[in-house]
Amino acid sequence: MKIADARPEQSTISNPLPPKFGMDRTGQPATHFPVSKNGSLLFNRIEFRSQQMNNGTIDTLGLIAGNRSLPLLLARQARILGVKRLVAVAFEGETDPELGKYVDDVIWLKVGRLSQLIAAFTERGVKQCVMVGQIAPKNLFDLRPDLRAMTMLLKLKERNAHTIFGAIADELKKDGVALIEATPWLKPLMPGGGFHLGKPLSDEQRADVQFGFRIAKEVSRLEIGQTVVVKRGTVLAVEAFEGTDRCLSRGGELAGKEGGAVAVKAAKEKHDLRFDIPCIGPRTLEICASAGVAVLALEAGKTLLLDEPVIREFVSKRDVALTTVT
Repeated sequence: MKIADARPEQSTISNPLPPKFGMDRTGQPATHFPVSKNGSLLFNRIEFRSQQMNNGTIDTLGLIAGNRSLPLLLARQARILGVKRLVAVAFEGETDPELGKYVDDVIWLKVGRLSQLIAAFTERGVKQCVMVGQIAPKNLFDLRPDLRAMTMLLKLKERNAHTIFGAIADELKKDGVALIEATPWLKPLMPGGGFHLGKPLSDEQRADVQFGFRIAKEVSRLEIGQTVVVKRGTVLAVEAFEGTDRCLSRGGELAGKEGGAVAVKAAKEKHDLRFDIPCIGPRTLEICASAGVAVLALEAGKTLLLDEPVIREFVSKRDVALTTVT
């Protein structure tokens, strides 16, 4: 996939934080996130208190922003929890331009421009950064790396998302920028045990959830993927390079015309949350519903739930359940 050329004239965009959480800087309604008026999450009522999150000392935070809504959500949560200045590196064709409304500076780059990425932070005094959102897996291999990125890649014995992002973290560290976990700001958005939306599960579905969870944990341990689709004790699909969405579609198709497949998403043991946080959003549930996947189970406390109010409304109207498993 060809990445569009960077736009130097738009390399730095200053955007103050919207004065009201529900409005953007023009006074128009902003993107809605799952936070109630009293600062509690809708799905598990966890209060947002910065002193409990242990991150009150970070005044300036860098943000390496991939695609979808997670970078916007992280920026919003970081503001709520006391981060005063946000500097984002965004990627053409990947990052949502709406991010500019929630950060102070945005630097647009091509995927693979490692030297420019690091300079974007060091030139602005950023000492700590987080990485959130996806970069399409194929773009990691179709990228056109600069000299620093090429040198880094040539040193890797294995080239997968974890080794590449881990090497990027090492390069950032060499220039005084620490890549840290985003979970201090996002942990409250991970539904815990007992969370459930949709119709109650049948005994057969509950058994499939437990069976699928065992398979998913083993598959993730082998670094193949994090999602499996099962039905009546049979594995229909295992996530690999194609990603979660295609795995769900493939598994639903193999379940037959009657549907009824169960999908389970698990986290890898000793998972490096600095650059890979399992998450699902409305699009994931839409794919499940269209593919005939009747249940999507998430490992409790390990997966981010994005746009929960939208998901809650969707599940109430469609024949799909969302639950957690331990």
